[in-house]
Amino acid sequence: MAYEPPYPKPLQPTDKRSLWNLFKRGKRSWLETLYEGAYNGKLSRIRLPGTQIFLVRFPNLVREVLIDRYENFPKHELIEEALKPLLGESIFTTNGPTWERQRRMLDPAFEQARLKEVFPMMHGAADDLFKRFGELKDGETREIEVEMTHVTADIILRTILSVPLEGEGAREIFHSFKQYQEKATLMIQLGVFRIPLWLMPHHYFAWKKSGRKIRARLEEVIKQRYESYHAGETGGHKDILASLLEARDTETGTSFSQTELVDQVAMLFLAGHETSASALSWTLFLIAKCPDIQEQIFQETQEVIGDRLPEFRDVSKLKMIRNVFRETMRLYPPVGFLTMRKADNVGCLHNREVPDGSPVVVSPWLMHRHRELWEEPDAFIPERFEGGLDQEKCAYIPFGAGPRICIGAAFAMQEAMLILASLVSRFRFEATPGQDPTPISRLTIRSENGIPLQIFKR
Repeated sequence: MAYEPPYPKPLQPTDKRSLWNLFKRGKRSWLETLYEGAYNGKLSRIRLPGTQIFLVRFPNLVREVLIDRYENFPKHELIEEALKPLLGESIFTTNGPTWERQRRMLDPAFEQARLKEVFPMMHGAADDLFKRFGELKDGETREIEVEMTHVTADIILRTILSVPLEGEGAREIFHSFKQYQEKATLMIQLGVFRIPLWLMPHHYFAWKKSGRKIRARLEEVIKQRYESYHAGETGGHKDILASLLEARDTETGTSFSQTELVDQVAMLFLAGHETSASALSWTLFLIAKCPDIQEQIFQETQEVIGDRLPEFRDVSKLKMIRNVFRETMRLYPPVGFLTMRKADNVGCLHNREVPDGSPVVVSPWLMHRHRELWEEPDAFIPERFEGGLDQEKCAYIPFGAGPRICIGAAFAMQEAMLILASLVSRFRFEATPGQDPTPISRLTIRSENGIPLQIFKR
């Protein structure tokens, strides 16, 4: 029988539905607000003071919101306000011509050729992770979320800025982002419920401070590189920042300003390390709970890679590992609720009138566990991805869909294949008895109580 990993059990129709209970549950985790009926159907309307939220969770409606009529569903200003302390005016929050210009300039940095160039930089961060694990006593327990946050933040810093992450910087970033996520989620919730931010001054200032702290670390490196580049000194860098410094808008010929570069790099850093850390942590937990699957992917690494280090050409051959990672992102999509959109002259959606300005949310978490779309929706079955998906397009959207699909999707898959193949070929993972994680949703799907795993050398 397939393993069913932990997830918050849906609320029942008899559970209290007051706004106060909804607010309290959402403050802890958005997953705690979901009723059993949310895992069926196509569209829900949640009535709140002064507004209505429309929750989308079926392929034809996802296509309408994210692809066919995406211009009628721009990013909601609540998202910009919640993320601005860290991301500024980045591609993650902007709309219209500003977003179009940014996307045109960012796309070349993530083309296949560029991904091949940064693969050795990924190796450097992965090798440091293996050294840290290699120094452990056999069977020693590690908090895997912290470790995956370290390695993915290290990879992002190396591939974007050519700067490794060392020492206490890893834990500082982990805790700063953890606090930022918690507070940013609360800021969005306060906005949705029309609650003034000044009623929670402690949370408000902690949110601002954590965003500024992370942003300041990035500004130091970018300022130096920006000034050197415009002084005619390239420095021989082949990282993503070098590509962004060289980027020109094909329509206007303009380049990124220093502030714009900080905005975009902060966005890439947040999206690039936080989502990957979430997906990798859950993957290692799942294979730790399913030793037979862990053994299968170990055998695949031996057949494809053997005793050498993975190379760029190996990534496409690791089919079992890719299926395991895809299934993990189905059960625990890094972003359980895609950033809130705002209805703009939408009219009707699924025969429901959607007033202008209404928040519209697409939920990969609900899509990926929808009772009508998946066999055994709560079970971990990697082989369901063999031969591709037969579900209707847009039933599986871990990276979103449409023009605003995650710009780093290919980067994230490449990174995951490298780390998982290298780890499983060197180490074996076991779950800590009696310490299963509790998934919670803030900006990403994380564990409320951590993911402790025991690590053994092969």
